[in-house]
Amino acid sequence: MKRSRAVVGMALAIGLLTTACATAQPAQRPRESAMSDDVVATDNGEVRGVVAADHRSFQGIPYAAPPTGELRWAAPQPAESWTDVREATEPGSPCPQVGASYADINSTDEDCLFLNVTTPAADADAEPKPVMVWLHGDGAVGSGDLFEARRLAAQGDVVVVTVNYRLGTFGGFGLPGLEGSGTFGMLDQRAALEWVQRNAAAFGGDPDNVTLFGVSYGATATTAHLISPGSQGLFHRAILQSAFPLMDAPAGALFPGVPALESFGWTPTEQTQAVGSMVAEELGCPDPESALACLRELPVETLLEHPQATNLFQAMTYGNEVLPGLPADLLAAGEFADVPVLSGSTKDEHRTFVGTFRDLIGQPVTAEEYPTLLAEAFGEHAAAVEAEYPLADYDTPSLAWAAVLTDRMWAMSTLRHNRMFAEAVPTYAFEFADTEAPTEIPFPEDFPPGAFHSAETSYLFRSEEFEAQLDESQLALSDQMIRYWTNFARTGDPNGADLPTWEPFGTEDHVLSLAPGPDGIAPVDFAAEHRLEFWSTIA
Repeated sequence: MKRSRAVVGMALAIGLLTTACATAQPAQRPRESAMSDDVVATDNGEVRGVVAADHRSFQGIPYAAPPTGELRWAAPQPAESWTDVREATEPGSPCPQVGASYADINSTDEDCLFLNVTTPAADADAEPKPVMVWLHGDGAVGSGDLFEARRLAAQGDVVVVTVNYRLGTFGGFGLPGLEGSGTFGMLDQRAALEWVQRNAAAFGGDPDNVTLFGVSYGATATTAHLISPGSQGLFHRAILQSAFPLMDAPAGALFPGVPALESFGWTPTEQTQAVGSMVAEELGCPDPESALACLRELPVETLLEHPQATNLFQAMTYGNEVLPGLPADLLAAGEFADVPVLSGSTKDEHRTFVGTFRDLIGQPVTAEEYPTLLAEAFGEHAAAVEAEYPLADYDTPSLAWAAVLTDRMWAMSTLRHNRMFAEAVPTYAFEFADTEAPTEIPFPEDFPPGAFHSAETSYLFRSEEFEAQLDESQLALSDQMIRYWTNFARTGDPNGADLPTWEPFGTEDHVLSLAPGPDGIAPVDFAAEHRLEFWSTIA
């Protein structure tokens, strides 16, 4: 099945993004040497991958049992072992989801808990390599195989693991009395990390040097694992690309008429369970005593066809064994893993969402509408915001509205969580600022996407098709970013020879701008660029 490369994290603006302990796995690890370059022995059996000149690829490896039947809405269980060599040359099925305009993926297959491993070329004498585990964004859509890790693995000399996990209704559903309500997708991610601990050495990786990283929803899930007691010790560094653990959304920021959201992306267990009861009734399973059994018998298609079920269960659920409290409170209290953090955002985050859900469908923000949007979002402060972001400073009202929300929602919350991390652990902050980054979204000519949400991801997972769209300065930026990211994975410090110095965030709020050109990588006054002193007076 041919699928287009997803625009990562787009489901953030479609629905309200969202997400006990997995069964303990044997501690025994497989032998560290493979039988041959293309065959590796995992703890469940041997897998045969594809060997290229500069890397090896193993796709579609099951890390847990199919979550079907009684395992639908249950913690992931161990995968069955196999005796013959398993072909690992094609990706496994994506988890159930409905395709969208920005991610052409449709799947009804619940047998989807697969991961993919990409390594540098085999070298029996090499030291164990850092392992980087990637959690895709996309909210209720996406899969690990969308991210081509060849360049990241080969150039960075790291082992890269990309993961499928349950999404939407299948990953975040809850009912009163259902153990693990709302946390099944996150438990899948943890099971993948446990698989890495048992199997990394067989692929040449170091299980004692694992970096968990992701973008948008995947970065916020990474933050959740930093907080989750059961995930401690399974990874040793974290990279957050456009995470939103502290984000709130002003009224109308997502769509006109959508109310303000005080805690974007997180839902208390009780609310997840109450919404689950409502959906169960709408799907013909109203009896609380039999609702779970009834729902487990429904076809996947029926669950996916419910008009709101997928969106309602995107938020990650807290107030349980997996996430004991509201992440904002736990981060503020310093209750997170003692591991180095690399964290940042893009310069024009919210252009993605304004452009996609307004201009692209022929409903751009108008000059007449702009004051109304500001009034809905900021009430008595609307005039002050309009004075700070006058239409005269922007080519279109849509670009003005996108700038307001980029600064108020993304930059402000990113600065806040970076400061919280920096109080306790080594922290490095970045802003991706290539305003000419290629995009697959056909934005109107008068709406340049700039350094849009998740734009940096393709500079790390760089396919040949993407490379063809880059000029020399952008290719050089991509190479430098791969070195920064993999240096951080190796040592907890992104700095290295022949790279511009990246100062720790520290108490001075140091942020490194990542843009192409001779002076593109340089410190940036992030707070001034995004007018955060102004926002601190009215937020």
